[in-house]
Amino acid sequence: MKKVILFSLVIISIFACRKVVKEESNPVVETPQEVVGDSTEQDLKESADKIAVVKSGKQSDIQSTKKLKESLKANGFQLFDYVDEKTKDTILMQQYFIVFLKKGPMRSQSEEEAAQLQKKHLAHLGKMYDLGYADISGPFGDNGDIRGITIYNVPTQKMADSLANADPMVKAGRLVIEVHPWWAAKGFSLR
Repeated sequence: MKKVILFSLVIISIFACRKVVKEESNPVVETPQEVVGDSTEQDLKESADKIAVVKSGKQSDIQSTKKLKESLKANGFQLFDYVDEKTKDTILMQQYFIVFLKKGPMRSQSEEEAAQLQKKHLAHLGKMYDLGYADISGPFGDNGDIRGITIYNVPTQKMADSLANADPMVKAGRLVIEVHPWWAAKGFSLR
């Protein structure tokens, strides 16, 4: 079942998304090399301070695909590119990390405790998004063992694991994580 879900997500990201990385179209988001051990508030703040985002959107501030690749590689990201035969555009593929959030062994919290954990969990995921570490998160629509996913935009599996384990739901044992490397086209979006 996990393989079917993972395969479906890869197919959706490749075929359903047609926003192409063009030679002068993407701002660079630089991410720190890695986070070691358990991430604390201070660790996350220090790492976030290292992220440089091009904000103005002016053509002079937007880097070419070549410079984007250089910047991502310098920050430890795994990449490859190919030319789309139909559009002749260069598609830059980046390795992300998909985290499956699964039912954990400690699910006996009271309703009030579970609600507080959920609030902290959502705040954690919001912080990951705001800091540029997570690109998308969401729950599954059934009541299966896999409760949801988060896709981390970080250079190493160790960093994705550390950030996912900092989630209050995971710390409490209500959720456990499973991390997998995942490739997607840089700059593509869901529709």
